[in-house]
Amino acid sequence: MDRKHYEIVILEQYCKGCGLCIEFCKKGKLYIRQMPNKQGIQTAAVHEDVDCTGCLHCATMCPDAAIEVTQVDVPVGKAAADGAQG
Repeated sequence: MDRKHYEIVILEQYCKGCGLCIEFCKKGKLYIRQMPNKQGIQTAAVHEDVDCTGCLHCATMCPDAAIEVTQVDVPVGKAAADGAQG
């Protein structure tokens, strides 16, 4: 049996830093970077230590399709071992 885990990727080349994804994420998984990118935009970024529920609100609300949410199956034994290490 696998535990569902979701990975979020921000496609920085499309993100304009509007913050809509952050407003709609109930878990607080996303934030705006302090440091602007080469175009001078403070893009969205992912808090790696916060679990994603896979609700897709962030990707749905993004007007620029700059967010990809992918389901990754993690074996239950691996998930327990990772939790014990962190």
